[in-house]
Amino acid sequence: MSIRRLPEHLVNRIAAGEVVERPASALKEIVENALDAGATRIAVRLSSGGLDRIEVSDDGCGMDSADMALALERHATSKLPDDAIENVATLGFRGEALPSIASVARLSIDSRPRGSDGWNRTVDNGQLVAEGPAALPPGTRVTVDQLFAKVPARRKFLRSPKSEYAACLDIIRRLAMAHPSVAFSVEHDGRRVLGVQENEAREDRVAALTDRQLADNHVIVSLEREGIRLSGVASLPTYNRGVGDHQYLFVNGRPVRDRLLIGALRGAYADMLARDRHPVVALFLDVPPLEVDVNVHPAKTEVRFRDPALIRGMIVSGLRRALDAEGFRAVQHADPAALSAWKPEPVSPTPIGAMPIFEAASSPVNYNPLAQPSFADRRPSFLTPPPQARAEPAAMPTPEAQSFPLGVARGQVARTYIVAEAEDGLVIVDQHAAHERLTLERMRRAMEGQGVASQALLLPEVVELDEPACDRLEARVAELKEFGLDLERFGPSAMLVRAVPAMLGQSDVQGLVTDLADDLAAYDSALSLKERLDLVAATMACHGSVRAGRVLSVAEMNALLREMEVTPRSGQCNHGRPTWVKLGHGDIEKLFGRK
Repeated sequence: MSIRRLPEHLVNRIAAGEVVERPASALKEIVENALDAGATRIAVRLSSGGLDRIEVSDDGCGMDSADMALALERHATSKLPDDAIENVATLGFRGEALPSIASVARLSIDSRPRGSDGWNRTVDNGQLVAEGPAALPPGTRVTVDQLFAKVPARRKFLRSPKSEYAACLDIIRRLAMAHPSVAFSVEHDGRRVLGVQENEAREDRVAALTDRQLADNHVIVSLEREGIRLSGVASLPTYNRGVGDHQYLFVNGRPVRDRLLIGALRGAYADMLARDRHPVVALFLDVPPLEVDVNVHPAKTEVRFRDPALIRGMIVSGLRRALDAEGFRAVQHADPAALSAWKPEPVSPTPIGAMPIFEAASSPVNYNPLAQPSFADRRPSFLTPPPQARAEPAAMPTPEAQSFPLGVARGQVARTYIVAEAEDGLVIVDQHAAHERLTLERMRRAMEGQGVASQALLLPEVVELDEPACDRLEARVAELKEFGLDLERFGPSAMLVRAVPAMLGQSDVQGLVTDLADDLAAYDSALSLKERLDLVAATMACHGSVRAGRVLSVAEMNALLREMEVTPRSGQCNHGRPTWVKLGHGDIEKLFGRK
């Protein structure tokens, strides 16, 4: 077969395959053009997730008829005044987006420069079908109708309107974060779903587009090194999410996806977060053009740094400094020398039949809280600081420590850690981490039997989420009901909770539903039914566990220890953290210089 030169319309369709993968790709290119045109207000209207229509209006500089004609030709752009592509400072520069979109959809452009008349040009799948005067305010309006309608081989690979709408909304969020001086609004099927005002503070804009609670739970990141500036917003370690899709990186105002960010965040938040918890961050890098290559991906979603190690080091250092500067608001670093003396050990199982913690109330125990008031019940005077640890006198002799692998409870420290005496040393148990594992295993056993019992709420609780998150939860209502969680849709951006699993007790309903939505967003399509059920069970177990800060009686503490001894995998919580550690007698003697 001889080599032939491809016709222009086929070249454009091939280019569209690189640049325009889905409606969100077309929307990204059009909005970036509006930003490069100096727009201060950008309005987006979508129909059927962008499958039927995308309309973007801006108040930028506009185009006359001659520029509009050139804009629809391949490799024609106003963003490269000379041949120095390495010095590009705009979001777009290839000159491929508009002709590529016009080759696979009906593209209509209305534009009017200030002080001039408006003009319209319409191209339908590569063919010019209309051109003439247009009435509109200064700026540009771009409309894309029926994307891939005449390319069925591409159209069938698009996802559902809800999925495409979620992708479009994510694109607008990222661009709006990068440009807080610009006002953005989004309408979907005639309903306003997003709106931010111009000239907002960066941290306010990020909070408005991620979670309003971030405004009270963030630190400001600022670092400059070797001509590179890092700034942004990062959440406190105590404010985290179940998935890593709330992490954003911007390079010279351009949203990018880079594996460098994932590794840097893990390094920065090491020893502060569980492995399956993720911070909320939006980091902005201002890099000299010669230090970064933006021309490595047709859609410009990836970049290549000249010195990636420097960038990673800046992200880790900038985040660490910001978190450390917040003092008690951030997780404090533990002394490595002290940690090295603690060694986790596997639990030796004992015969089944030990008392579970939730059966402690109905089973006879060797403790009477009315026999003698505990130290926690005594009201301290105004001169006495509140106790941070407590031990209760036993109403009857306590069991021998030699009888149990995890020993017997001797007290509670900071309302978080159970201190127990074992035959060979001192055991400290994280009550929340331990009970989290026990709750998960209990839910798994219930699912193998008759299912998880539910507890109806006296007043149903409304949980507000974004629309894609509600769509994902609504699709899994039946599965969630098997776990005792009764949900129903409550408008476009809220879920109504009528019942929760009974074994969770008084759980944080808002946090539970939010984390479930995050988990489904990250793993739903990639997991089998069994894996998805395990994921839901683990998330619920975390919210139904005994929380740090709750005062436990000696009987409750011992019941927890006994159940740990007969529960599989009780040596670690659902997040991979150890549930207990032991300090042997020899280590204690070393600490006091006796050995």
